[in-house]
Amino acid sequence: MLLCTAATVSASAQTPTAGPGPELHGVSGTAPTSDARIAALEKANADLQTSVAAAQSAGDNGWMLVSAALVLMMSAPGLTLFYGGLVRKKNILSTMMQTFAMMGVITVLWALIGYSLAFGENTGHFGFFIGSFQNALLHGVGLVPDKVYVTTIPLQTFMVYQLMFAIITPALITGAFAERMKFSGMLVFMILWAILVYSPMAHMVWGKGGLLNAALGGKFPTLDFAGGTVVHVTSGVSALVTCLYMGKRRGYPKEAMPPHSLVLSFIGAALLWVGWFGFNAGSALNASSLATSAFVATHFAAAAAACTWTAAEWIKTGKPTALGAISGAVAGLVGITPAAGFVTPISALWIGAITGVFCFFMVFIVKQKFGYDDSLDAFGVHGAGGTIGAILTGIFATSVINPILGAGKATGVIEGNGHQLLNQAVGVAIAWGLAIVGTTIILVVVDKTIGLRVSAEDEDTGLDLSQHGEEGYHAEPSY
Repeated sequence: MLLCTAATVSASAQTPTAGPGPELHGVSGTAPTSDARIAALEKANADLQTSVAAAQSAGDNGWMLVSAALVLMMSAPGLTLFYGGLVRKKNILSTMMQTFAMMGVITVLWALIGYSLAFGENTGHFGFFIGSFQNALLHGVGLVPDKVYVTTIPLQTFMVYQLMFAIITPALITGAFAERMKFSGMLVFMILWAILVYSPMAHMVWGKGGLLNAALGGKFPTLDFAGGTVVHVTSGVSALVTCLYMGKRRGYPKEAMPPHSLVLSFIGAALLWVGWFGFNAGSALNASSLATSAFVATHFAAAAAACTWTAAEWIKTGKPTALGAISGAVAGLVGITPAAGFVTPISALWIGAITGVFCFFMVFIVKQKFGYDDSLDAFGVHGAGGTIGAILTGIFATSVINPILGAGKATGVIEGNGHQLLNQAVGVAIAWGLAIVGTTIILVVVDKTIGLRVSAEDEDTGLDLSQHGEEGYHAEPSY
């Protein structure tokens, strides 16, 4: 369209009878001077560029607001239904409430200091690790682009989009300690975790001056398009630490604890799949071809992982289960998250296929061998899937999709940049270390002050009644 417009303008400049309208004539019937014609053409071109920019901004902003809504949908109803259906019916409301609470608590925290710590510029000695308080209370986060993080959408749109990531990340951890943590302890734990673990990791990977920021010249440029390390490795590893610290549920593993409603979990997984398009494709931060590429990669990886997990389960147990299929799909979505904006569709198929098998192995073999009670497999899917996904990103990334390291420079191992695998390993190692150390300290502090685990009696009763005084299901009275 721009080429056609330029050609039209050029033709009009050469053809007297097709010149500018009467507004260019100082006197009716008098030909305009060359300077007047040039000035008019320059103004028309400037007006055209302004209109094009406004249209692009409106389109990008519309896509990003939809993406933010899609990511929020991943928390509720997506994760609430997915996790809620996997627990016993006496704990469904408490499990759902833990995720829903993050939508309220983390939002308030994000407005106060969370966004600033993650994305605020820090020129001090620790600017590579954590942001500053310059954007506390959302100071300076207005309705114009930032020109560093975003160039075509309001900074406030970017802020609220990133908020949705900050909400779902701690919510993922709840799957590891489901059915045994006090609601009060959970709230304090999650608030501290969001400040001390999530914010530093988000800043290092995505923030100005971050140690791992590939787009802004970090010392160890780690490719993480939508949060493989920031979201999934930190939450998954923290989930493992938490379930080990909390201990097993009463009766586990001798007592059978099957999901009370796979129907709810199935619906939740389907919503997660759809919402993930906002998670990954939205991370392009505009309605561009890169968003298309990430969208396609996301879908292909999820499909491949669902197939490989189901196939592995079919071989091992003799039956393909619905739980296995949805678990595989989520694993594939986790695995492609860091790679979505860097790989081709075929590479996405490979990443999904590998991640599906790897996460199946972690859930069915490793978990059973070591006997830890990761109630809903938060570590087996998110920690393991995020880790393998980040490594595979360094292998399959290509500059054809995203020349993030510079025009003409190889991006991944297959393309010729073997050093990128080291950068990916550094990013993963930092995420693991931060999650282990930070989570352990927080757990000890909260446990020694207000306590973490419910009493044995409350656990037997169920957290719905003991923590919230209500039940998810009421039996019909018999008359």
